[in-house]
Amino acid sequence: GMPVLEAITNHAKKTIDVHLMIVDPDRYIKTFSQLGANILTVHYEACTHLHRTLQAIKAEGMKAGVALNPHTSVGLLEDVINDIDMVCIMSVNPGFGGQSFIENTYYKIEKLKEIITRNNTTTLIEIDGGVTDKNALKLVNAGADVLVAGNFVFKAENPTQTIADLKKLVS
Repeated sequence: GMPVLEAITNHAKKTIDVHLMIVDPDRYIKTFSQLGANILTVHYEACTHLHRTLQAIKAEGMKAGVALNPHTSVGLLEDVINDIDMVCIMSVNPGFGGQSFIENTYYKIEKLKEIITRNNTTTLIEIDGGVTDKNALKLVNAGADVLVAGNFVFKAENPTQTIADLKKLVS
């Protein structure tokens, strides 16, 4: 939320990547820019006019991301892929942490990578949900650039070591 983001940006030295899982995200673009977001990701399913939303995000000086729910085809992004800095493929259903990874995600990554390559763009592929040391390398090998491993890291006995181990695994 906004108060948390405001507190974090006062101390953060890393990229602030905000993922909005809300209807009509356009009404908050300027606010999140003012609060210090570097990347603003909106859900394809929540945007009436995705191209306009992406342009508004970029006009505020942020990179634009689009998240896709597990049932949404990556092919729907073909016409706007050149306007997207990062696509977040949800590999669990949005709503709560700790869900099981959806295996079809590998296929979606490969299909999205084909679209990115065909359009000669530098769009990153982010995977969010169910990422662990058991699937991280396979995700990267399929074409993923960014892995979100929330529960796997934060429920670990030693989160710092878990992050280091994941980095070693995929580098």
